Amino acid sequence: MKKEELFMVIFGYLVMCLIFGTTFLAIKIGIDAGIPPFFSAGIRFFIAGLILFGLMVLRRKTTIGLLFRKEMLITGIGLTFGTFATLYWAEQYVTSGAAAVLSATGPMMILLIQTLILKKKVSRISFIGCLVGIVGVALLILPSFTLQGGRFWLMGCLLIVIGEVFYASGAIYSKHVIEKFETTSPIALNAAQMMHGGILLILLSLFTENIQFTSMTSTASIGSFLYLIIFGSMIGHTLFYWLVSKTNPVFPATWLFISPLIALVLGVVFYHEYLSWEAGIGALTVTLGTVLVQSGNRHRPVPVTAHEYVEVNRD
Repeated sequence: MKKEELFMVIFGYLVMCLIFGTTFLAIKIGIDAGIPPFFSAGIRFFIAGLILFGLMVLRRKTTIGLLFRKEMLITGIGLTFGTFATLYWAEQYVTSGAAAVLSATGPMMILLIQTLILKKKVSRISFIGCLVGIVGVALLILPSFTLQGGRFWLMGCLLIVIGEVFYASGAIYSKHVIEKFETTSPIALNAAQMMHGGILLILLSLFTENIQFTSMTSTASIGSFLYLIIFGSMIGHTLFYWLVSKTNPVFPATWLFISPLIALVLGVVFYHEYLSWEAGIGALTVTLGTVLVQSGNRHRPVPVTAHEYVEVNRD
């Protein structure tokens, strides 16, 4: 790799980590500005998915018929609807930094499903990483329970973890989808499932939330929407796939180790979120657990993010 290309890879990687690390604070800002959480998530993913899918159709990388396949609906329920319905609701009560760290438990949930339900053998280092991650989650949640809002804080934290179970289920199922649609662009697959998940989130919002469009006209609301759609759901994912094409699927996936810590720092510095020293140790412990789980799975096909799915070590 030439020096210029290496520089672009490093720069792109840092920008991707920064984008994924800032999306949690952007979600928090939008919700605090009065945007209903389910509606916010639904509009974000439907619009982003629609734009990406439209571009893929124009470039003849896919066809509109892909949208009507049941596999896209099932994947959208796991990777977008279940994952982000819980995350957006929880961020009404949970700090953006804690939400980011808890969202990094996805690989651990994949490991648990593969072990307990699918009865697959896992490496010892991955199992240790899962135990370390569980300890980290406890350290992150419990010391802040009485300080951050009582039962709603705890409920929000638990819902984020449940959301990662949805993600893990969708990620495991997506391996079947990739094999079935092997000639279809992964970006098109991701865009289609985002549209399905976005529509379901909007429907959930219509039945459960009081949508007042006046609350969405503030600078914070509009800025949150635009940032999450353009940067969080489009530029960040495009960078991810570009990095996969220039390096390998493993290297870009290491954002899971960096972005949650970025989110934690941003929440404290720019949004004055409270962070106890116990929660800080818990966040680092969760990150360590994620590192161990991923390193133990480095030779296995593993979906690597909650937003897209690729086959690790496919080369």
